[in-house]
Amino acid sequence: MISEDSAAVRPPVLRPGDTVLLVSPSGPTSPERVARGMELLTGWGLRPVPAPNAYARHGYLAGTDDLRAADLNAAFADPQVRGVICTRGGYGAQRIVDAIDMAAVRRDPKVVAGFSDITALQFALWRGARLAGVHGPGAAWRDERTALRSAESLHAALMTTEPVSITAVPTEETFGVRVPGRATGTLLGGNLCMIAASIGTPDLPDLTGAVLLIEDVQEPPYKVDRMLTHLRRAGALDGLAGVAVGQFTDCGDGWDTTIVDVLTERLGDLGVPVLGGLPIGHGPNQLTVPVGTKATLDTTTAT
Repeated sequence: MISEDSAAVRPPVLRPGDTVLLVSPSGPTSPERVARGMELLTGWGLRPVPAPNAYARHGYLAGTDDLRAADLNAAFADPQVRGVICTRGGYGAQRIVDAIDMAAVRRDPKVVAGFSDITALQFALWRGARLAGVHGPGAAWRDERTALRSAESLHAALMTTEPVSITAVPTEETFGVRVPGRATGTLLGGNLCMIAASIGTPDLPDLTGAVLLIEDVQEPPYKVDRMLTHLRRAGALDGLAGVAVGQFTDCGDGWDTTIVDVLTERLGDLGVPVLGGLPIGHGPNQLTVPVGTKATLDTTTAT
């Protein structure tokens, strides 16, 4: 077990010629959906290789738990594999995180990229190896949602050590969610559903002094309220440094109370800076950020 105060492990950036394994720890996908992602990765000089069970299907899962865990552990154990890129989210990562060979992760830290349900995997890797990860689009790429700017953002996060800067966008639905201030801390979080589902497990990180990232998709306002209230009552938000609010996509239609109303009420009295409108999540033009690394949230510059 890694102690809470252990320093983050930042894996090496990917370089042209590196092999990256495409894994499906959660929901099922298809070669047709992943083809565009492989084209992009190849264009960056990488060698994308689908894991043996990347296209397996077992109901709403990408194969049985044993198969999905085996692909992850094979990636972490293979010295030729320099990065792990998840094909998509969906559901299922929490079912296999306890089977990950954390000793292999610690011996040879690698970039692990994904979002949505992959938040559960990144939480487990943070708990077991203090591995910093990449919160960004998966290999099942859709140009209509993740266009050129999204590709450039993922490329920069995977293959450079340049600082990542994200600016709030006025057209994002959550742009109006704001509590003034400036905060610096480790950026942790991702999908709100998966953060809330980690309560009571070993994987919910100690968020004291952290900047919490939240985003979600197709969750009505009352469910977002319930998840945030659960986190508050569990004490998980005590001691936060700040909250970075990403995209809450398709979360508000047909309700008198908007998602902005809920986020403002449930986050506004925590006594920390809150910045909404960040293009991070399930919406159009999703951008990539590292998680498990130091971040500064500044509402004056909206970054």
